[in-house]
Amino acid sequence: MKATDVAGTALANTMRSKLRTFLTVVAIVIGAFTLTLTTGLGAGINKYVDNVVEGFGKPGELTVMKQQDMSSAGAASGSPQEYTEQDAAGGEMFGMPLLTQEDLAAIEDTEHVTEVKTYRVAEPEYIQGPDDRKWQTGFMGSSGEIDMLTFSAGRAPEAGAAEIVMPESWVEDLGAGDAEDLVGTELTVVAATPLQEHKSVTATVVGVTKAAASGAGTAPTPSESLEQAIYDITTEGLPESQRNTYFQATAIVEDPEANEDAVKQALADQGLLAQTLEEQLGVIRGIIDAVTWVLTGFALIALLAASFGIINTLLMAVQERTREIGLMKALGMTGGKIFGLFTMEAVVIGLLGSLVGIGLGVAVGLIANQVLTTGPLSGVTGLVLFAVNPLALLLILLLIVAIAFIAGTLPALRAARKDPIEALRHE
Repeated sequence: MKATDVAGTALANTMRSKLRTFLTVVAIVIGAFTLTLTTGLGAGINKYVDNVVEGFGKPGELTVMKQQDMSSAGAASGSPQEYTEQDAAGGEMFGMPLLTQEDLAAIEDTEHVTEVKTYRVAEPEYIQGPDDRKWQTGFMGSSGEIDMLTFSAGRAPEAGAAEIVMPESWVEDLGAGDAEDLVGTELTVVAATPLQEHKSVTATVVGVTKAAASGAGTAPTPSESLEQAIYDITTEGLPESQRNTYFQATAIVEDPEANEDAVKQALADQGLLAQTLEEQLGVIRGIIDAVTWVLTGFALIALLAASFGIINTLLMAVQERTREIGLMKALGMTGGKIFGLFTMEAVVIGLLGSLVGIGLGVAVGLIANQVLTTGPLSGVTGLVLFAVNPLALLLILLLIVAIAFIAGTLPALRAARKDPIEALRHE
């Protein structure tokens, strides 16, 4: 009996009791469907995170911040902390200590650091369009992000000119017909001094940006000169020690693979925390992976339950076909071939269930991804909820077939060990 004959016979035998086979296959489909959705969800979200990382920075860039002294949480422990002159010089933002000019100098002097980038926080009150309507802005994009922007019209602003680029979402609100029409428009950017005196700067729109998954291009982004002008207004009259501070800086490392760890350690010795963007997003990846593994566990439990269904189905088949087994042995079929015949039936059931489950999982995942990312979650630029990973799908298929094969070995052994004479006498 050739392998093709065994496979054909096994397929025919599984169709003898259609309802029983159908119910067993359904149990496998549920497990395969859940596994497919779980792996696709994990792959999709991780792909989105990769897109964010790609849009935010380049290899060799370290985000440097002042290390937070955990003892500063004195309020939580009930004990006051001693005030020092460094506290006045550095200041805080969002509860984090700020980088001073001395810190920036220390970063620049660190071996293997080729460049240090700093970012001002431009925080105007509003932007006034040609029709005199005023629009709130909140935080603006940073001039340091200009290299990461993608333009649907116009160009990047020049560092020394009072220029600005606007996101596509602002085009209609500013009264332009399309992105090209907005280019060349003059806007009035109004900021407030610490004493709440409003001052304005005129800026020319030179480009319109597309939103990226990283968030770049979703807010008005000023040139370096305009950013400085706004910053000067919002910090007017403040001591120099407070004006020349930064929440974070970016250090460019030469040959990052060889020198990144050494630079991190050198900065840590100076009380500075340096991280790559991948490290900063590591917590998110960890949560995603943890949820994926939990859902995978539920899918494996479903497959375990399905394996008992396969065992039950084949044990009943062995019982019903006892005389047939005796006849096959009497005609010269070996126990090994009978074992192979029944395990092949288990594999066929597993293969049917896995193919249907994987197909349904992929279809539902792709449809749900399209519906959600263009509907309720359309505001999240570049979001990917489900991604097809061919290797993962192949592994799911092989896993289910392997589980089905193992589940089929018990009934197959029972069939292979039957005595042909006793089997022929079976009623």
